[in-house]
Amino acid sequence: MSRADRLERLDTRRVELEAEYEDVLLEALRKVAAGSWGLFGHTKDRAAHAKWEPVVTDLCDRGEEIDQMRDQLGLQPFALHEEFEASRGPVSTNAPGEPKQAKAWLERLGKEL
Repeated sequence: MSRADRLERLDTRRVELEAEYEDVLLEALRKVAAGSWGLFGHTKDRAAHAKWEPVVTDLCDRGEEIDQMRDQLGLQPFALHEEFEASRGPVSTNAPGEPKQAKAWLERLGKEL
């Protein structure tokens, strides 16, 4: 198998993984927009954190795999994952709540409820 064939297969798999990542993220954003807290890690509630931990771990694992593929292909890191990672963690007390933040994400992505 030639290098070009391997790169083409890798790029095809990358596109598939990015679509899967977006699907998982959109499903999670819709649940958060409906009132669930914990995806963005803005709350100190351990139960909310535990509830969303598998989804966050899945997204991070997928994001890392996609970034490795992008690196092999000479592409920039996966912007959607970078944005998600940047949006997580503690925020100031006057920051919008997670449901409002999720709705803003959905609007920005053109995938409203």
